[in-house]
Amino acid sequence: MEVSPDTLEWRDAYKLLIGSILPRPIAFVSTIDENGNANAAPFSFFTAICADPMLICFSPMRRGSDGGKKDTLLNIEKTKQFVINIVSESMAKQMNDCAVEFAPEVDELEVTGLTKEPSRVVRVPRIKESLVHLECELYQVLDFGDQAGAGSLVIGKVLNIHVEDDLFHKGRVDTEKLQPIGRMAGNTYTNPLGKTFDIIRK
Repeated sequence: MEVSPDTLEWRDAYKLLIGSILPRPIAFVSTIDENGNANAAPFSFFTAICADPMLICFSPMRRGSDGGKKDTLLNIEKTKQFVINIVSESMAKQMNDCAVEFAPEVDELEVTGLTKEPSRVVRVPRIKESLVHLECELYQVLDFGDQAGAGSLVIGKVLNIHVEDDLFHKGRVDTEKLQPIGRMAGNTYTNPLGKTFDIIRK
């Protein structure tokens, strides 16, 4: 089968992407708005860029309903700060629950029972249940269209890294103890052992 992306409706193109590029790490991004209200949302278009400077990136797509920017991107554009909270299997369900499109004033962390904890460098809270946090300042945003199915590339400069003490040995993070999960297609996730499991989104 061969297909030109230009011939596809964006939802079909999206399904091809997420069904081909996997597993994908998850950036569980916490932000605040100009009034200090917290927001948290997961994004599976996420990776590292380089180590010096230490840059990471993730890509929030535009809302499928109206092509508008998601709250995470709006908050980052206004405050220039965010935290990447790495997702362990133990917090998978709560992370998944934060993917629901809540109203801007709703604090997803309170709704899902996750715990806000002060960051060291940025004003944005980190998520206590996460075992690794990357505190970031905005480095650059690149926008690719303003229609449904379009998206942006958010590049962050890591200012501070927090790793739980029992995960860190001789400069390395213990993957077995971290138990990070990755995103597959549909409702499916995977863990470092290759076990897959489904979480239905409400």
